[in-house]
Amino acid sequence: MAQQSSGEKQAGRKRVQVVRVQMVKERSVTFATNKVCRPEDAASILADFLTGADREHFVVMCLDNKNKVNAINVAAVGILNAAPVHPREVFKPAILSNAAAVVLGHNHPSGDPKPSREDVELSTRLVEAGRLLGIEVLDHLVIGDDGRFTSMKERGLL
Repeated sequence: MAQQSSGEKQAGRKRVQVVRVQMVKERSVTFATNKVCRPEDAASILADFLTGADREHFVVMCLDNKNKVNAINVAAVGILNAAPVHPREVFKPAILSNAAAVVLGHNHPSGDPKPSREDVELSTRLVEAGRLLGIEVLDHLVIGDDGRFTSMKERGLL
């Protein structure tokens, strides 16, 4: 039996990229607190972060084991009254920052913090996805104007 040359052996092989995944810190911001003990703490951080947004922004706050915020990421930016959100984009920063839990939040540019039916359905999907990943969704907050917000957890919607 004739031996194949190394060029012939390589002919049927396919190249696969070897990659490294890492989180890139863009900037840091300061808030009155960096620990989330209650919905008001998270709402304060989110309200500061989302001030002036003219469109809906969906944000994930990544928390460590002691509920200290170790990362904030805008997972989606939408239009005036909606933002397309996919679990993959929500949990990517949580995984990269080794989060134990997350608090989700989005603004309603209308100023009314009442969750829509779509908001509640999305929350349910994200809680399920987090459960599969081992990352607890502590709350989903809807941020309105003048310090008003709705905690879906407190309303029993999570």
